[in-house]
Amino acid sequence: MTAHSNFTNQFLIAMPGLEDPNFFHSVTYICEHNEQGAMGIVINQPSDLNLRTVLEHMKIEAADGADDTPVYNGGPVQPDRGFVLHPPGGSWSSSVQVSDIVAVTTSRDILEAMARREGPEQFLVALGYAGWGAGQLEQEIAANAWLTTPSDPDILFTLPADRRWQAAATRLGVDLSLISGDAGHA
Repeated sequence: MTAHSNFTNQFLIAMPGLEDPNFFHSVTYICEHNEQGAMGIVINQPSDLNLRTVLEHMKIEAADGADDTPVYNGGPVQPDRGFVLHPPGGSWSSSVQVSDIVAVTTSRDILEAMARREGPEQFLVALGYAGWGAGQLEQEIAANAWLTTPSDPDILFTLPADRRWQAAATRLGVDLSLISGDAGHA
């Protein structure tokens, strides 16, 4: 890791010893990382909510059969703020293209389109986000709290949530079940 490391469009994989309940066995998609800090969305912690419930709460009328797609706990910061991760495309009011394969949208219009079944085919809806101050993420990575690997759209959009943590680590050739959560001393 260098002073100029950039983890945008990477998966941040919690090491087994990371016991913070917000990040225990989590995979976070890093949406932005620069000298001011980092912002990401946890992609493997489904909440008790589903998309239909969120649409109803926002008074957005959904087409018949609105789905039970889970809404994820995206992180502990602003848990009432919604984020939609999806492939780039569409002309949403508040959208940022993170990479060639992922954009993040925070505007209501994408949810309205999704309710009409006119939104992106692949998506992940989350409430809240994870944030790190300047240099904080780099320090946590150096302290072995996290592994990083390039993101993978199949893990992000297709794989069941309970398989994402190990699948992301497998991209590095790591079997997390073989790593102890206890620190040792030589």
